[in-house]
Amino acid sequence: MTITGPTRDRVLSALRTQTIELPSWAFGNSGTRFKVFGSPGTPRDPFEKLSDAAQVHRYTGITPRVSLHIPWDLVEDYGKLAAHATDLGVTIGTINSNLFQDDDYKLGSLTHPDPRVRAKAVAHHAECVDVMRATGSKELKLWLPDGTNYPGQDDLHDRQERLAESLQQVYALLDDDHRLVLEYKFFEPAFYATDVPDWGTSLLHCLALGERAKVVLDTGHHAPGTNIEFIVVQLLRAGRLGAFDFNSRFYADDDLMAGAADPFQLFRILYEIVRAGALAPAHGPGVPWDPAGPGVNFMLDQCHNVEDKIPGQIRSVTNVQQATAKALLVDREALTTAQRAGDVLGAHDVFTDAFQTDVRPLLAELRESQGLHPDPMAAFKASGYVERIAAERIGGTQAGWGA
Repeated sequence: MTITGPTRDRVLSALRTQTIELPSWAFGNSGTRFKVFGSPGTPRDPFEKLSDAAQVHRYTGITPRVSLHIPWDLVEDYGKLAAHATDLGVTIGTINSNLFQDDDYKLGSLTHPDPRVRAKAVAHHAECVDVMRATGSKELKLWLPDGTNYPGQDDLHDRQERLAESLQQVYALLDDDHRLVLEYKFFEPAFYATDVPDWGTSLLHCLALGERAKVVLDTGHHAPGTNIEFIVVQLLRAGRLGAFDFNSRFYADDDLMAGAADPFQLFRILYEIVRAGALAPAHGPGVPWDPAGPGVNFMLDQCHNVEDKIPGQIRSVTNVQQATAKALLVDREALTTAQRAGDVLGAHDVFTDAFQTDVRPLLAELRESQGLHPDPMAAFKASGYVERIAAERIGGTQAGWGA
């Protein structure tokens, strides 16, 4: 497919609005349950994580926000941390709670049979909301690791009732301009019954909470063969797709770079986003923030174990950009004509023609028009930043995920 004229202008215009949020934890040491490999220059605190995240934005131009994870990103003064982010040209994005690294949560957190433990989990979210107020964050993200390993271990109905009650308490903590986004995952760490295993369960709880509660879709949190783009369509139709966690996997929640394992799947997902008119960011300059509105926050959620962390994020961002550009190239008029005529192969050809188009020159042109180097990876490598932080960040304890 040749990209010229009005098509080229339309695609470039849409790409200029795209933003992707980065996870602070992607810049610390992370890996598998077997081994976490360290690397020279790994950040030792949230301030250094933000410095590394700002490098991704410097070279890609579309990652202006950084998610924090509490307590991994605990600091004494969050106003100072937010000011540091501003100085770097980024802002604080979503605040993520942690319900999976406390001994009290062995049998659950928000669903635990003991009211004391549930109250502790709710109180942790009050702490997270305080961080939101101090940093200007507008979203609280909650992933629930709760579940059971054995039949009969606990009452499944009661766990859902406890969860509903706990979520109502968390939701009540939010300010009027805050939004709660609820993630789901079909297994792990619970192996018999996970308390929020799928989009339907998350959606039901969000509907019960209110219009400022939305579903988070993590592309790695599904059974093999799941049609993720179908889920995207349903959540968009319901106006309840609040955020994406982009990553890639071969087997389960591998948290690899977005688009690394199945770029066609990433393209298919982004096509449905484009088709629904949901590409416009939930946050950004000139974008009025509506916590109950249809805006979707596009984020990465990855851990880099064998690859360098900053380049891993840059590659993920450019992969998402490429998939977005291809999705924007789909000839919707020709596709609809073929679909309505029952032309199965014709419709498929229109769809795959866009996917097979090389959009890298177009993205290079986009970056140059924004005053950026056309090749973010090459520009970062030539900057000498990795060598500099390896020499400067000596001593202290490298940040990690605390496992």
